[in-house]
Amino acid sequence: MGGVVLAVSAVSGCAVSTPTIEREAAVDLRRFMGDWYVIGNIPTPPERDAYNAVESYRLDDEGRIRTRFRYREGAFDGPLRTMNPVGTVVEGTGNAVWGMQFIWPIKAEYVIVDVDPDYSLTIIGRSARDYAWIMARQPAIPEQRYDAAVTRLRALGYDTAKLRRVPQRWPER
Repeated sequence: MGGVVLAVSAVSGCAVSTPTIEREAAVDLRRFMGDWYVIGNIPTPPERDAYNAVESYRLDDEGRIRTRFRYREGAFDGPLRTMNPVGTVVEGTGNAVWGMQFIWPIKAEYVIVDVDPDYSLTIIGRSARDYAWIMARQPAIPEQRYDAAVTRLRALGYDTAKLRRVPQRWPER
């Protein structure tokens, strides 16, 4: 998953508890759905060499968040990899905290710590401050927006030296 992919080995427990990281007060799920390009991240093991990473969300009829994370491994022409976790909103969190399930019964914490008012840029984090994602609706953003997102992650307690810019080149060839 945002990104957002979490390695099962890095996640423990079956339920997502109240996060200890700041989060958005309220997220409009319908506006949040759709494609998000991963601009930068502190990557999980599968994402360490990702190119053209895109996280796509869609609400199903039961209110679950069907997710498709796709990326090219190792190069712009590398093999296409996909993961399809299912997210569920944690009640009482303004839709900003999700449990992302890759393998039953484990749910990884997924916290929307920031989303721009126009839903063009978001920052996803975790209480453990181990993984993070800067995602946008476009495959590139102005440098000042990226720098502001990095500053926000640093303020949240992340080691931003671990951030990786995810190479994006569209359309794919």
